[in-house]
Amino acid sequence: MKVAVQVTCINDAMFPDTGKAVFTLLRRLGVEADFPAAQTCCAQPMVNTGYLDEAVPVVRNFVDAFAGYDAIVTPSGSCAGSVRHQHSIVARRSGDDRLAATVAETSPKVYELTEFLVDVLGVTDVGAYFPHRVTYHPTCHSLRMLGVGDRPLRLLREVRGLDLVELPAADECCGFGGTFAVKNAETSTAMGADKARHVLDTGAEVLVAGDNSCLLHIGGLLSRQRTGVRVMHLAEVLAGTESS
Repeated sequence: MKVAVQVTCINDAMFPDTGKAVFTLLRRLGVEADFPAAQTCCAQPMVNTGYLDEAVPVVRNFVDAFAGYDAIVTPSGSCAGSVRHQHSIVARRSGDDRLAATVAETSPKVYELTEFLVDVLGVTDVGAYFPHRVTYHPTCHSLRMLGVGDRPLRLLREVRGLDLVELPAADECCGFGGTFAVKNAETSTAMGADKARHVLDTGAEVLVAGDNSCLLHIGGLLSRQRTGVRVMHLAEVLAGTESS
């Protein structure tokens, strides 16, 4: 199987350890994945703010960069959801039949990380070790757009040393929502404050999620309150071992 990793632009710019963790994890599981250097954004920011025409060259670059791969793995439910559900909208609107056909071929090959591990590789125990009390936030796009269900929790339950505690009101949005946090700052902050309060109610040392954009939002609130709670991408937890 020829596998590529879509690291995502936010991870490339702000959270490089997440991308490194994905490669560490996949190699440990026997998957030698590629990093296509031509990859950029998945086009979600443009689509979500109504700039569908401006998204066309970004979508075209995506399908060109990841052409020829059997699977494209990304540590982001948000970006995976964008590719699988929004690229076809952009391609149809463009009137470019070739682009529409290429998108139809490429999009189904995109997997959020936990989907790839559980559904494609067929593993839940990835050999990880993380001796901390953890709670998990299921991000909106992974929960609603992709339907990843309990895959992340199944992976976390197999991590040695990890004490997993349930997050109250877990399925409620954290309030980030990309540009929503900028355009509706007060509402976004209120939603984030609710999420942070629920995290503190668990007594967890670490909040884990599959999207760093959500962790950026919640983590900022937890940090400003000087709670001492860390935020961490799921890939980094799964990449950890007793020797690392």
